[in-house]
Amino acid sequence: MDLAEFRARYSLNTLPILDLIDTNPIDNKLRQAAVLIAIYEIDNQLQLILTKRPPHLRAHPGQISFPGGKVEHTDANYQATALREAEEEIGLVASNVEVIGALPAHKTFTGFEITPFVAIVKRSFVPVIDPGEVDEYFTVPLSFLLKQYNRHTQRFERRGISYPVHFIPYKKHFIWGATAAMIDLLCRQLSPSPR
Repeated sequence: MDLAEFRARYSLNTLPILDLIDTNPIDNKLRQAAVLIAIYEIDNQLQLILTKRPPHLRAHPGQISFPGGKVEHTDANYQATALREAEEEIGLVASNVEVIGALPAHKTFTGFEITPFVAIVKRSFVPVIDPGEVDEYFTVPLSFLLKQYNRHTQRFERRGISYPVHFIPYKKHFIWGATAAMIDLLCRQLSPSPR
């Protein structure tokens, strides 16, 4: 898949659940966050940018995540949060990003509501990692993620309620939770096959 096909599939394919999620009430108790699902073309192959959080962080230490973070009162909107955090964490400046849409907000067990913005990196860049927020920067080929057999879901019970937990093993990394769920949702939207 090239960038043109990615754009077409993203904009033309819709998920049935997208229409339902917008009607859900917002839980004001949840802390608001935004992330950037950045697609980066490297050597004619589309890659998804991911980071590994440092072990010293209080929230989600050592987990794989998208560049992003908590909404600050100085952010104009959630998209501004995702772009600001991407620049702070990995040196990806907003002028080098084309945001093409957003996925539904994802609520976590840890008290966050995360709004993911889908974007394309326009030009090559050299990541500049903030070691206070990022332990490792890496990319995963979109072609790997699009193969359904690489994305897994198991049920997890919490307080008597069963929830799906998504996970994606990739090389030495174990992508799971909200990040894997958002990847799965993006891949289902890009899939040309019936769901």
